[in-house]
Amino acid sequence: MRINKYIASAGLASRRKADELISNGNVRVNGLVLREPGYDVVEGDVVEVNGRRIEASEKKVYILLNKPVGFVTTVSDDKARDTVMDLVADVDARIFPVGRLDCNTSGMLIMTNDGDFAYRLTHPKHEMPKTYRALVSGVLSDEKCRRLENGVNIGGFVTSPAKVRIVKGMQKATLVDITIHEGKNRQVRKMFKAVGNKVEQLQRIAIGDIHLGRLAEGHYRKLTREEIDYLLTR
Repeated sequence: MRINKYIASAGLASRRKADELISNGNVRVNGLVLREPGYDVVEGDVVEVNGRRIEASEKKVYILLNKPVGFVTTVSDDKARDTVMDLVADVDARIFPVGRLDCNTSGMLIMTNDGDFAYRLTHPKHEMPKTYRALVSGVLSDEKCRRLENGVNIGGFVTSPAKVRIVKGMQKATLVDITIHEGKNRQVRKMFKAVGNKVEQLQRIAIGDIHLGRLAEGHYRKLTREEIDYLLTR
């Protein structure tokens, strides 16, 4: 088995992240630092990542978490901030977050120990749509909605067409759902800023056809077999 797939199968990281670990010298095979990403692991090989021995074929776990604001989406944090791992501490598996939600964004986050599954969900070629509910300042006019739907420049990058639906219009704010399939850093916030509206609150409410529903903040549930198959085959 190729070394990056072996690391992914052990539930440590996606294959792409595994390649980074190899290039950074964090992987050893049979006591020697591995520098060749094309290495094939054979029976009897001892594989270590960051000094810890790993083995493939760990039972796969797939979780949907409702991340609250204030938690960073990372396995560990050098600033000692609260991480999403604190919310799943009772899960008996080495899971990791699939993609990211910034600290000030709440909502749906998938976590797993299946590196191939994570790769499929995050690779741009699969164009997995993600829906966010945003509370933005001011009125979001029809003209602004059309601009968002057609694509806006967010600083050297023009976004792909989006879907926009006004949930509730208020005198000084607008509640709106927006669906995108890209994942640029703080993209939704930058998109609304480009049309003159500041995001006050932001929550991811769906990935593809899988919705957050009434899951309470800070809680998680296991994905169903049907949901897992949908995400793998979409």
